[in-house]
Amino acid sequence: MPNLKDLKNRIKSVKSTQKITKAMKMVAAAKLRRATENAQAARPYAARMESVVQGLAGQFAGLSTAPSLLVGTGRDEKYLVIVATADRGLCGGFNGTIIRQTRRLHRQWLSEGKDLSFFMVGRKGRDILKNELGARVVGSKAELGKKTLSFEDAQAIANQVLALIEEKQFDKVFIVYNHFKSAISQVTTTHQLMPLAVQETTVAAAPSLYEYEPEEEQILADLLPRNLAVQIYKALLENAASEQGARMTAMDNATRNAGEMIKGLTLQYNRTRQAYITKELIEIISGAEAV
Repeated sequence: MPNLKDLKNRIKSVKSTQKITKAMKMVAAAKLRRATENAQAARPYAARMESVVQGLAGQFAGLSTAPSLLVGTGRDEKYLVIVATADRGLCGGFNGTIIRQTRRLHRQWLSEGKDLSFFMVGRKGRDILKNELGARVVGSKAELGKKTLSFEDAQAIANQVLALIEEKQFDKVFIVYNHFKSAISQVTTTHQLMPLAVQETTVAAAPSLYEYEPEEEQILADLLPRNLAVQIYKALLENAASEQGARMTAMDNATRNAGEMIKGLTLQYNRTRQAYITKELIEIISGAEAV
């Protein structure tokens, strides 16, 4: 028979945990609203920026003078994958889905003979995958946006990625993150950053010639790195909203489960207490009858 004191202590412990999960749910809900607004506000700008650069890529396709950030190197051998996870846990399957997608891409592209490198954004992905990927991890960035995620955070990552592209001559660059749909739905997305994935409609609709002022090389030298930073920033904002949505849902489920556990433990406590009382009454009655 369970000890009454142990049951009472366990009920107290679960109630304390329930208070924590409820508070974390409320904090995540408050952060989710702000993060969702930021992600939604960034989408049109990022989409328009990518559309403009895609139009340029359609015009420069096949030219030897085209920047590699725009049309690639012409090869398909060396890949750089930016893996964006969170710095903290307790957010359901948010980090797990990104890590599983990274592992799947790792297996798939290795089987195709690609030379893979990884840049880890976020402490969770870095800590879980560092032993598995080993020397393939060429850079990392953690503790982003402790207070507020800013464009400067994305620009710092973009600068590191640009330095790696220049040093190692990567042919393609991808980013893996969670696209926010709702508090209970996040879609793990693999987005190609370099070269720009030019759509057929864009190429067909862009035979026009443009005159650039200043020279196109100078414009592209500023526009292409900026586009890389914008796309990374958009992915980080989507990730931030997805993380808070996943955390709010996870903490809500944890609070509900704690409530069910408290009910079960309280029922068990009452039954055990009643059994002790009945046992004592039987012993008293049996002793009285023996006298």
